[in-house]
Amino acid sequence: MNDYNKKKIILVKPRGFCAGVTRAVETVERALELYGAPVFVKHQIVHNQRVVDMLKKKGARFVEPLSDIPEGSVTIFSAHGVAPKVREEARRRNLKVIDATCPLVAKVHLEAKKFYNDGYTVLLIGHRGHQEVMGIMGEAPVILIENIKDIDRINIDCRQKIACLTQTTLSVDDTAVLIKKLKRKFPDLALPPRGDICYATQNRQEAVKKVADRADVVFVIGSKSSSNSNRLAEAVGDKGFLISDLSEIDEKILDDAGVIGITAGASTPDVMVDEVVEFIKNKYQDIELEEMGRAGEAMTFPLPAEIGVK
Repeated sequence: MNDYNKKKIILVKPRGFCAGVTRAVETVERALELYGAPVFVKHQIVHNQRVVDMLKKKGARFVEPLSDIPEGSVTIFSAHGVAPKVREEARRRNLKVIDATCPLVAKVHLEAKKFYNDGYTVLLIGHRGHQEVMGIMGEAPVILIENIKDIDRINIDCRQKIACLTQTTLSVDDTAVLIKKLKRKFPDLALPPRGDICYATQNRQEAVKKVADRADVVFVIGSKSSSNSNRLAEAVGDKGFLISDLSEIDEKILDDAGVIGITAGASTPDVMVDEVVEFIKNKYQDIELEEMGRAGEAMTFPLPAEIGVK
């Protein structure tokens, strides 16, 4: 039986900000330094309300339609990327654009255009309505696949040239199942030389599954609108609980758990993890803290050239 006051916290490594998110947040901060407030951002710069609120206090304004931005204003495209028609509208409105699209998302945009221009029918595995998917679908006509049933509905001659791309923040395991079925249906299916699911998504999913083998419960700190955070919670099944912040912790679940895993989505700042850890440490008398996983990620991306930092 679990000793109510004795808990072990296992912090998953890696967790939190990835290189693309770090680049996007620093881009907004740097733009504010260079141009002063306000700086306008198309969509949330990353899917985390704490980050958005922090940048709002510094002078960033987040908008959806570009028509909400005064002509000629400094405008940042979020890490999720945008469709070409958004870029065209920005040019028409004479906006000073700084592109914070994650380079790994931009890679999928380029792949979609190249495959389509080379005569392929392009399939895209992703979530309908997600900002990243909307941007990719704007690059070329694609067939969106969200599940197995979507594959069954595809009616294409298998002798055609067919290529498959994926959203960068999907479940590694679920995507592998879909690609395996696609390959059975289309034996000559073309895939990018390197997979589209980003290194940070894969690393975090692999690490949290290992921690889940030892934990009674795993709290994933991240926004409900964050694809990679949702996939982290799903990766550990019934043990996983996605929480936006410590106020969403179910204390009954916490009381019943002896070993508590904690991780964070790629757009979640470290301070939110620290808050959850401190909450647990203050609630119980006997706390053991351990980090489990591999060393920090070395990947970095340079800031956009538009803000003068190479």
